[in-house]
Amino acid sequence: MARHLITSALPYINGIKHLGNLVGSQLPADLYARYLRARGHEVMFICATDEHGTPAELAAARTGEAVADYCARMHGEQSALAAGFGLSFDHYGRSSSDRNRALTQHFAGRLAERGYIREVIEKQVYSHADKRFLPDRYIEGTCPNCGYDKARGDQCENCTKQLDPTDLINPRSAISGSTDLEVRETKHLYLRQSALKSEIAAWIDSKTDWPILTTSIAKKWLNDGDGLQDRGITRDLDWGVPVKRGDQDWPGMEGKVFYVWFDAPIEYIAATAEWADATGAGEEGWRRWWRLDEGAEDVTYTQFMGKDNVPFHTLSFPATLIGSGEPWKMVDYIKSFNYLTYDGGQFSTSQGRGVFMDQALEILPADYWRWWLLSHAPESGDSEFTWENFQQSVNKDLADVLGNFVSRVTKFCRSKFGETVPEGPAYGADEAALIAALTARLAAYDANMQAMEVRKSASELRAIWVLGNEYLQSAAPWTVFRTDPGKAAMQIRMGLNLIRLYAILSAPFIPFASARLLEAMGATDAAWPGDLTEALSALRPGHAFTVPDLLFAKISDEDREAWAERFKGVRR
Repeated sequence: MARHLITSALPYINGIKHLGNLVGSQLPADLYARYLRARGHEVMFICATDEHGTPAELAAARTGEAVADYCARMHGEQSALAAGFGLSFDHYGRSSSDRNRALTQHFAGRLAERGYIREVIEKQVYSHADKRFLPDRYIEGTCPNCGYDKARGDQCENCTKQLDPTDLINPRSAISGSTDLEVRETKHLYLRQSALKSEIAAWIDSKTDWPILTTSIAKKWLNDGDGLQDRGITRDLDWGVPVKRGDQDWPGMEGKVFYVWFDAPIEYIAATAEWADATGAGEEGWRRWWRLDEGAEDVTYTQFMGKDNVPFHTLSFPATLIGSGEPWKMVDYIKSFNYLTYDGGQFSTSQGRGVFMDQALEILPADYWRWWLLSHAPESGDSEFTWENFQQSVNKDLADVLGNFVSRVTKFCRSKFGETVPEGPAYGADEAALIAALTARLAAYDANMQAMEVRKSASELRAIWVLGNEYLQSAAPWTVFRTDPGKAAMQIRMGLNLIRLYAILSAPFIPFASARLLEAMGATDAAWPGDLTEALSALRPGHAFTVPDLLFAKISDEDREAWAERFKGVRR
């Protein structure tokens, strides 16, 4: 048994997340966590809401709530949706927690002590219409690099180039749209990332097994242009972690807070501490996951995120950990994803485009979405969601292949042998050939799951389902029953055991349907299979089962057309 720490990128608090957000971090992280648990490993799966910064302030202002109340409400809504999609977090924390406040201030103090923070008088954009300094992301304009006209003041969403607000052409306030902007002087703290460049570069170079997407983005930010730049870590805002050096005030930083991208990754650690507080595990309970001097040296740490989050997780957060001089656990593997697009456009929370998590669960159970999103995960390039493709995948993979197999086996058994596993003779040559083919497929499935190759894993799982259908079609127990009821009973016994096997293997992808199948089969042992001959004899003759209700309903053309019309791309 190994120990695995898994984190997925923190979703912003400012609204319900869309399916692109889900497949870019939380869902594949859950797939991996569920698989590792099934294989008997000790897993700590952590996520949290990212609650600081102007997005939370503005979202709260739109609803008329105090920002703290808004964040508390939205954390509850996001938690409920995570549960609705079967995301098996060990803890779903909050970056506004006392734990994160204390840890963020601790890291800032350590970095300052070690000379990795400097004070900078900088020029920042002030909006007369809004009567406030504008955070970088709330200044919009045209990107000087690619010409995208909705680039933000911190980064261009189109070409991912890191920007300063003063780089933008024709800047305007994203809050009011006003162009009545003035550049004023203000003092801020900067993390001296440039002083840590050699250490960060050596660390990145040591990660030879990272996906090309992750490594290419990290090295581009590390080396392009002037290379790794110092990064401002404070903002002129009310909502956030107050700027302190540990528990001491920071002269000249009164009224300022830490930049959300400084405190948000620290919440991975803080959320684990929140878990320890909630479960009574104590300080030792969370530190054994994060401190190399307290047990974390045998932990494998994997992060999941969209490609837009890669720079901060390969450069800024590592700079914080390395710069602290303390023995913190660094990430071992970063699984990054491209974008999921929607019917020829982009999913976008800020612009309300696409299908959102609450809407998805209104029209179909979670497993339908989980299967499509994971089997079409944007790994090697962007993927596109279309209603036609979604309908085809659900109908062919879930309804025709898996669901149809379960229905045919259980209903035939009930009609001919009752709702108990029939006896018949021992498995023969056809069954031995099936077991051999399944063993090869299972080995490939295992290898792909261990490598976090999501789409390949889904393909192998579907191939495992197909083998059962091919066996059933070839064996034809409904025909054999007429002349050799005993042999038909044996074939159906194999089919029932295949259903149990499919439930176990499919649980990381479709946990709700898998649980229903295990319950229907009366299977109390859901251990990951070793020897398949043994696994496919687990349900003994005389074992009771029930015929499950329809596992997956097909999506009709009428439903598909209605949903395509309802979700034309703008959230109503």
